Formats: sequence, C-alpha cells, structure tokens
Amino acid sequence: MAGHTQNEITIAAPVDLVWDMTNDVANWPQLFSEYASADILSQEGNTTTFRLTMHPDENGKVWSWVSEREADRDQLSVEARRVETGPFAYMNIRWEYEEVPDGTRMVWTQDFSMKPDAPCDDAWMTDNINKNSKVQMALIRDKIEKAASGHRSAPALAD
Repeated sequence: MAGHTQNEITIAAPVDLVWDMTNDVANWPQLFSEYASADILSQEGNTTTFRLTMHPDENGKVWSWVSEREADRDQLSVEARRVETGPFAYMNIRWEYEEVPDGTRMVWTQDFSMKPDAPCDDAWMTDNINKNSKVQMALIRDKIEKAASGHRSAPALAD
C-alpha cells in the first residue's frame, strides 16, 4: 500500500504573493516551523535542487534530505520529489495554486511509500503528514496574510 495525502488551504492574499513566498525555498525556515535550514544546491531554469534540514525531533535526531522542485508559474503548479529519499522508497509532492474569490487556494498532494526497514509504515506516515500539513499550512497562511495586509496598509507617498 502506498501513501497518499491531499491537503488544502485558502489564503486571503493575491496569487502572486502566495506563489512568491511559498516558492522562495531559501526562506522556508522563516515560513515553515519544522525546517532549521534550506540550502540551495543548484538552480537551473525552473528547477531547484536543495537540502532541507529539520529541527531535532523529540529524540534529538536531525533529519535532512535533498529534494528537487520544478516550478511552472504559468500553470500555477510545482512538481517536487525527494532525491535523497531517506526512509521513503519515494516521495513525490505536487503543489497547486488557484485564484479564488477569497484569495488563493493552495493544495499539496503527496504520494509516497515507506521502505520496508523504515521506522514507520505508510499508514502511520499518511496520518503524520495529514496532521503536520494542516499545521504548516495554517502557519504559512497566517504569515502570508500578515505580509499581504502590510502591503495593503502601507501609506501612499505624497507626490
């Protein structure tokens, strides 16, 4: 059995701001609460290869891996995959963005499978990803909405 999750959130901000902030991988430690660092390893065209390092878990273990993202601004989507898979046999992620009346709808779809010797199975990881995605998406929404309100409330400069 492979794992599959799909989570979404609506952010009260323009799609351009949501796209720019969520695709600024180097800034992910300021956007996500789980990442200690995001190091860009290479960037060619719309493809970014990077290393993510998490904050230590409850046992003090630091998880790190290399991922690759290919952003398609015209289609408002990103295809990503882990290059260093760690406990995953594979991990593919699709980010989709859509302009909606209330702002921008962002959807994360993750398809994966855990290795036989992984510390957890697909069902446990599915539950974990679903719980964590909701937390991270809410944090991201709040940070982007704060940035959006800062842009809207800036006083106009006198000529």
